Amino acid sequence: MLKAQIVRAGFTMQELVDRLADEYDWSDSVSNLSAKLQRESIRYKEVVELANVLGYDIVWQKRRDNR
Repeated sequence: MLKAQIVRAGFTMQELVDRLADEYDWSDSVSNLSAKLQRESIRYKEVVELANVLGYDIVWQKRRDNR
């Protein structure tokens, strides 16, 4: 899901990693980010930073249950 959002935002993985390294002091290695996404081991804080660089807000919304 995150990789799809990266593409939709018009970024390559390298461009994203470069921005994350500049703005949030992330590793500048594409393979490190790819491994986190593959292993599903990315932290929530990192997802928030990633979303910010891509121009997205993360919104928590209560589900509408029909129970």
